[in-house]
Amino acid sequence: MNRLIEFWGVYYPIILAFLSFLYSVTLWFTGNQLEGIFVGIWVPSILSASIALRQRRTESQNKKNQDLDRE
Repeated sequence: MNRLIEFWGVYYPIILAFLSFLYSVTLWFTGNQLEGIFVGIWVPSILSASIALRQRRTESQNKKNQDLDRE
């Protein structure tokens, strides 16, 4: 169970983006082209947001480590 939580913590943006892509393709081929395009835009949005969040998390962790090293 712990490995599953660790896996989800690392790969959740890719999984969510892939599910969004599949939903977009499904919408497109069922005749809902505009909805498919709208949902397709979610893929890069999910990936960019995850990159930004991960970068901010890394920066804050590095700052905490530097503050601890100074003490």
